[in-house]
Amino acid sequence: MQTPYYLIDKSRLAHNMELIARLREASGAKALLALKCFATWSVFDFMSDYMDGTTSSSLFEVKLGREKFPGETHAYSVAWAEHEIAEVLANSDKVIFNTTGQLSRFEEQSRDHVRGLRVNPGVSTSSFDLADPARPFSRLGEHDPAVIEPFVDQISGFMFHNNCENADFDRFDAMLNDIEARFGHLIRRMDWISLGGGIHFTGADYPLDRLTERLKRFAGQNEVQVYLEPGEAAITNSTTLELTVLDTLHNGKNLAIVDSSIEAHMLDLLIYRESAKVAPNTGPEEWMVCGKSCLAGDIFGEFRFPAPLKPGDRLSIQDAAGYTMVKKNWFNGVQMPSIAIRELDGSERLVRDFTFEDFTSALS
Repeated sequence: MQTPYYLIDKSRLAHNMELIARLREASGAKALLALKCFATWSVFDFMSDYMDGTTSSSLFEVKLGREKFPGETHAYSVAWAEHEIAEVLANSDKVIFNTTGQLSRFEEQSRDHVRGLRVNPGVSTSSFDLADPARPFSRLGEHDPAVIEPFVDQISGFMFHNNCENADFDRFDAMLNDIEARFGHLIRRMDWISLGGGIHFTGADYPLDRLTERLKRFAGQNEVQVYLEPGEAAITNSTTLELTVLDTLHNGKNLAIVDSSIEAHMLDLLIYRESAKVAPNTGPEEWMVCGKSCLAGDIFGEFRFPAPLKPGDRLSIQDAAGYTMVKKNWFNGVQMPSIAIRELDGSERLVRDFTFEDFTSALS
């Protein structure tokens, strides 16, 4: 296949799915795929055997979940528009409002629907202000139990989403203790509680048994159905971005220009000032891998290789599923990566490519 393309490896994806299934069975919690992180529906039939449904951030994600992923469809958005709410309700099993204001605005229309409210506990694990839901003056959820309490008879559940790439179980446990201390009297009046995503429980050496016990205890003590909303945890390490070196030069460092761009194809690397991952990243040759867009800082990172890079060499960027395909764009008109799947038997198939017509149709 012609690079660039995202390659989803089902055998790697299956590893995460099996851990999710193990957590679900042992804890009683349900798992919903967070479409804001990963919405490549070509593998939804595979993932749906291990997960309970999807959760959304917009009307289009709600409709995608309903159409492509069997199971429950949870509808959440920071704010629903008047012209959206009828479709949201028609395509979801639960609707979650971000504020009591939105709940009040759509109370009559949603009266016969299962409803929830997002609660902001004021604590999180994010180390980056841009992604911190508990940042000062946060708009993400209601934070005051006194404001929430008059509305509890209108809802049956809460959503707490305050973890972010949290691989520390003890930190998760401490924050959940804090949530129970502040909101426990309201939680015990609910039927279900979503604890959101951002818990890196499919990572290496994560104490899954401790998480299982804690979730089961939380559900039992509060008599609620627990939901988790894994995004990265569902697809971590499952996908690569396959690239080709187009040119090389030396300007104080060895530079290799590839047929892709972080600005267009791995935008989170730019937003959060992170480096891509290349394996095994060993050898005597150190090279800076650069994107082909005109953005001066379009840099994948600096990596080590066993031999000098040259035009035509293939590179694989690791862990390239989360917040990539859902954010890819047509900046500079750079060729959009195709999407391919490696099946469990090792065969590979192209499931989508993008053409000039796709480029022009995205514009006007």
